[in-house]
Amino acid sequence: MNSEKITKGINAAPQRTLLHALGLTDEEIGKPLIGIVSSQNDIVPGHMNIDKVVQAVKLGVAQAGGVPIVFPAIAVCDGIAMGHEGMKYSLVTRELVADSTEAMTKAHAFDGLVMVPNCDKNVPGMLMAAARLNIPAIFVSGGPMLAGTVDGKKISYSTVSEAVSRYKVGEIDEEKLSEYENKACPTCGSCSGMFTANSMNCLTEVLGMGLRGNGTIPAVYSQRLLLAKHAGMQIMELVKNNIRPRDIMTEKAFENALTVDMALGCSTNSMLHLPAIAHECGIDLHLDIANEISAKTPNLCHLAPAGDHFIEQLNEAGGVYAVMHELSKLSLINTDILTCTGKTVGENIEGCEIKDTEIIRTVENPYSKTGGIAVLKGNLAPDGCVVKRSAVAPEMMCHKGKARVFDCEEDALNAIYDGKINAGEVVVIRYEGPKGGPGMREMLNPTSAIMGSGLGSSVALITDGRFSGATRGAAIGHVSPEAAVGGNIALIEEGDMIEIDINANTINILVSDEVLAERRAMWKPRQPRITTGYLARYAKLVTSGSTGAVLE
Repeated sequence: MNSEKITKGINAAPQRTLLHALGLTDEEIGKPLIGIVSSQNDIVPGHMNIDKVVQAVKLGVAQAGGVPIVFPAIAVCDGIAMGHEGMKYSLVTRELVADSTEAMTKAHAFDGLVMVPNCDKNVPGMLMAAARLNIPAIFVSGGPMLAGTVDGKKISYSTVSEAVSRYKVGEIDEEKLSEYENKACPTCGSCSGMFTANSMNCLTEVLGMGLRGNGTIPAVYSQRLLLAKHAGMQIMELVKNNIRPRDIMTEKAFENALTVDMALGCSTNSMLHLPAIAHECGIDLHLDIANEISAKTPNLCHLAPAGDHFIEQLNEAGGVYAVMHELSKLSLINTDILTCTGKTVGENIEGCEIKDTEIIRTVENPYSKTGGIAVLKGNLAPDGCVVKRSAVAPEMMCHKGKARVFDCEEDALNAIYDGKINAGEVVVIRYEGPKGGPGMREMLNPTSAIMGSGLGSSVALITDGRFSGATRGAAIGHVSPEAAVGGNIALIEEGDMIEIDINANTINILVSDEVLAERRAMWKPRQPRITTGYLARYAKLVTSGSTGAVLE
């Protein structure tokens, strides 16, 4: 065991005395030491209940013969950080979570890890750490929030974002906006739609790193605590049998993740995180494969923001395993690979039938025959960009319009709020990529402003930044190469015609190569927006969004 270097033999006496200082007995010091990585804090609604989840994990570990030892991980609430400088600090925390988990684990020689994340970046950050460390590990999240209700209709955080624009254009009054504000987020938990946090927690099940229900059991259900206890017990089996993350997160597991991603209609952020996690596993996950998988994978769910269903309903309909079981009928799931249960995917999903075919459609009656996410390429994005196809209005699947160009999110948002964006146009927000932002901010506020202003079926938005999982509409992000490194998005001028064909997976500026070459000769790199602190270091090290924005 890893911990023997600090628990066994004469030379470990100094370490043992410090373990005694923690209150550990000789009997405990002889058992496996299990690190529990807790992202509990009092500012993120998805994390305020994690102390209770962690306590349940500790009981499970102890019951199964291990010694549970808790240490922290940070987490940023994307919703609170949205629309101001704080959003620059969202994606970048993924690397901080991975690095600090690595440091704590190596420094203290843990034998296994139970990861307890919940929100957007600390789930993939911990998955990256698990792959990097490659000691037995299992995940149990804090769980999703219940949906709110207004006028008999379920709503979520994204409803409030769009309601701001509806108020500004006079569609609703201040009283109705206040009602949305006070009812949209009724419990703790990760926001209630298929936004980034819930997307990644669901994909943790698919990757084989979380037990059944990890992505869907609501935070306020006691079943979440039962799940946590079982995760605590199961880590001891993984330690006993030396089943490690890279035994589980194989290339076939990532193929499964992309497949279920398409069927569920997950957040476009999964197209950043899956390649980054795969990178830590030593696997090159090229996004080109996404379109190949999408072409043969039916979209079975329309969860918010793509539709009116929520994670709590997905849970009742059979959850992630039911989706996987349904996809297996078309032989789209690799069923012979190992998972954290100690069983194969096929053994795990056996008999997991859909319980509500309105929430999870059958493969015979999908929302569409192709998946919920598309990667587009063309002269605007030679290395690719990403759109949540399942959340795009049918009339916007093919669109051609004049570019309205903005060099930051704030300028674009002000133009939308001021009524300066017209039907048929294409809003371009650049210099918001991993390096240019820096930090690759989410553009939920501009997309919500477009939707709330009634332009969702006539205006597209393109950015080298990214989008919240709560975003809907023709919102195309992760444009690569980004503007800050001289990508063609930096060469777009006001009034250029842009053509988008999501069905054909293409995106182009309708300008000749000669004109682009002339503009490139005149282009000069911009001075960094931030020159000190963590963001400055991040900007120097981060790679393209097309490769998962990993650090070199």
